[in-house]
Amino acid sequence: MKKTLFTLAVVGLVAIATAFTTAESKLVSKNGHINFFSHTAVEDISADNYKVVSTLDIASGEVVFSVPMQSFEFEKAKMQQHYNSEKFLDTKTYPKAKFKGNITNLSDIDFSKNGTYDADVSGELTIHGVTKPVTEKGTITVNGDKVLVETKMQITLADYEIAFEKGKPSTNIAKTIDVTVKSEFENEKIN
Repeated sequence: MKKTLFTLAVVGLVAIATAFTTAESKLVSKNGHINFFSHTAVEDISADNYKVVSTLDIASGEVVFSVPMQSFEFEKAKMQQHYNSEKFLDTKTYPKAKFKGNITNLSDIDFSKNGTYDADVSGELTIHGVTKPVTEKGTITVNGDKVLVETKMQITLADYEIAFEKGKPSTNIAKTIDVTVKSEFENEKIN
């Protein structure tokens, strides 16, 4: 009986220690920014989203981004209405986009030393209910207790079952859009 209690106590202490270690290595950003840009001969369309929530685990390299799709803001109200409608992104049915992945070259990044580091990230991106594997390059900038994660990528809309074969959208919206992602994390425990 004493052996069992001792074993349970040790397991409990290890679990608590692991939980605190993991919590200290996980950074959270609640004000990330994503911009997407579509260029065609007819018009340019740009939208910004400042409600992106993301986590970065500096110990494991896990990166997660959660994007509320209805939070994209457009220059023209009509564009925003079309974007959210059932014919386009159907943001009521698919309210969030999500990326979950890992920094594959984590050993090249020193979160305790100021500098800008190249990051290779692989994971899965879910948009419009469709999940696809993604491998991208980005940068991680460490500056004191701040960590800035940035990347630029291109997304082919048809890959996520967003396609416009006729009508005005087929000429006004690019088949592949440019996406810029920025998230700033703050943690006084890094240095």
